[in-house]
Formats: sequence, C-alpha cells, structure tokens
Amino acid sequence: MASGAVTTEQDTGRKHMKYRTLGRTGMRVSPYALGAMMFGAMGNPDHDDSTRIIHRALDAGVNFVDTADVYSRGESEEVVGKALKGRRDGVVLASKLHYPMSDGPNHQGNSRRWIVTAVENSLRRLRTDHLDLYQIHRPDPTVDVEETLSALSDLIHSGKVRAVGASGFPASEIVEAQWVAERRGLERFRTEQPPYSILNRSIEREILPVCQRYGMGTLVWSPLGQGLLTGRYRKGRHTDTHRSSAMPQHFADERKLAAVEQLIPLAEKVGMPMTHLAMAFAIAHPGVTSAIIGPRTMEQLDDLLAGADVTLDDEILDRIDEIVPPGTDAGPNDVAYTPPAIATVSQRRRSVAERSAA
Repeated sequence: MASGAVTTEQDTGRKHMKYRTLGRTGMRVSPYALGAMMFGAMGNPDHDDSTRIIHRALDAGVNFVDTADVYSRGESEEVVGKALKGRRDGVVLASKLHYPMSDGPNHQGNSRRWIVTAVENSLRRLRTDHLDLYQIHRPDPTVDVEETLSALSDLIHSGKVRAVGASGFPASEIVEAQWVAERRGLERFRTEQPPYSILNRSIEREILPVCQRYGMGTLVWSPLGQGLLTGRYRKGRHTDTHRSSAMPQHFADERKLAAVEQLIPLAEKVGMPMTHLAMAFAIAHPGVTSAIIGPRTMEQLDDLLAGADVTLDDEILDRIDEIVPPGTDAGPNDVAYTPPAIATVSQRRRSVAERSAA
C-alpha cells in the first residue's frame, strides 16, 4: 500500500477499535456507528439477514447502533431489538423522534405530548427499558425548545434515557438550545447528527466548531455522499449498474461527479477503495466522534469494516482540500440544514389592515 494510508489489520474480523468519548457523556463509542435505516422495508426486508449484519458489526467491535422510529415505520427498531437480545448491555443504543408516525396531527414533532408517547413506543419496539441516546430528528418551529428540553429532561430523570441529542439543527438553534438549558436548569443536548462527507463539508464552517465549543459529540451521517463516494457512479455514466435503472437526480449532479472523478485516481494512488478513503476522511476531523454507516447487505458491511483502521496523512487530506475546499459543498443543495419554505402568509407580508394603516 502506498504511503498515506495505514491499516493494522486486513481481515474483517474483530478490530482493535480505538473508542472515543461521546461528547462529555463519558460513554465510549466506536468511530463507526451502525446506522439501522436500511433494516426493514426501506432497505433489507429480511429480518434474519439484518440480524446477521448487526451481529457481524458488533463482533467487529462496533458498539454504537443508531436508529429512529420513522425508519420503515418502526420496523427498523423492531429488527434492532431482536438482534440485540442478550447483547444489549454491550451496545450504546440511540434512536430518534420527530417525523410523523401516523396520520394523527399529534403523532409527530417535538412537543412534550408526542415525546412521552414516542419514547414508550421506541422502548417497546427495541425491547429495552432505556435508550443511551435519544435524539430530536429535526427542528420543530412550532414548539418552544424549552418544552422539548423539559420533556427530555424528565425522561433522563426517570431513567428511560441516559442522554439527549439533536439531529439536523442549524448552528443558531444548537446555541439557543444550550443557552435555554443553562438558563432553565434543564438537561442539554449532548450530541448533534449532521450530514458530512468529502462532498458535503459545510458543517466545518459553523456546526462542528459550535459542537466543539459546547463539548457535544458529533455523529455524522452519509459519509459516502449518499453513495457517490463508492466510486460506482461516474461522470457521463448516469445509470446505476447494480440496479439497471436511471440514476436519481442526486447522482447526476455534475459538480459532485467532477469531484468524484478527481477522488478516484487519488484513492488508486494510495492503494485503497474509495469507500475507505471516504470513511477515513469523515472520522479524521477532530470534531467528529463517529461516522454512521448504513449497510443494506453483508457485502457492504464487510467492505466498510475492512477499512476501519485506515488513517489518512496530511498529504492526502491536503489533496482532498484542493478538490473540495474545507467548509464547502460540492453540490448546490447539500447544506447541513435546509429550513422548510415559509407557509404562513403572515411571515411573508403584513395584513391588508396593517398595510392600510401604514
């Protein structure tokens, strides 16, 4: 293997993981977290196969499993719950809430009403009496963050949750939540879960520095750039050869594909697969605790585990910086948080009466 990449083990058996502290929680987690979004109807509907994938990851030293109630409408949590039978104590288990779980108007969001219901549903599906980390999946502009933190604090005090975190929050709302927690004496967000990859580096500008400032752990998702950093999708070849279908628009983004075309020869030069380059980059940032992998098949998991000990030297990281500059995104629509379009007329313009009186 060329200089710039070092692996201490070549097999896909148990790795000597160098565990990291999750923010200031004291919990030690692997630099790879197993994301469970692909377990269930959204990805792999075979529960037994998904269980085998989870067990392989645990056997390899991965001790952090992240899921959410919305993944396959609870099916992912059910798969994880079955797979962790007899192994729960060795796992840092995380889930999330926010997205709608039914047509009911109150079966979603970040209100106290939904939080106290959602956590019980997740605990039942996961077959456990507590979550090590419970995360708010996205911001909710209809709910005061104090109400959300108050409800989450009660879950911690009752022993149902060990720590709480956020996901997809902009830097301003992360800071606001920290301030509210301090002023009101509430439990604070200990983690943030944003997207991050070689192609999507905008969190380096504000979110990662803010998380470092407040001692928050950072769990980054989509380190493979939603599949583009596997090397399977190339410029001028807008088909997915593995599925024999037209690629989604995301994979046809010319700016991203141009960056991939420069990254492929870099990976070849240092003698590693693109996936290993991408994962090693994601966990190299000092503000990143763990990168979430989301395998759908055992083959995908084994490929990622084979690169778990890869590290990148400054020369390679500098070359990556030249291809995609720090703090920027290769694509135009990859900002860490994109707020919903304004739907309330009063937020866009004054009323007729107000305009008449002006």
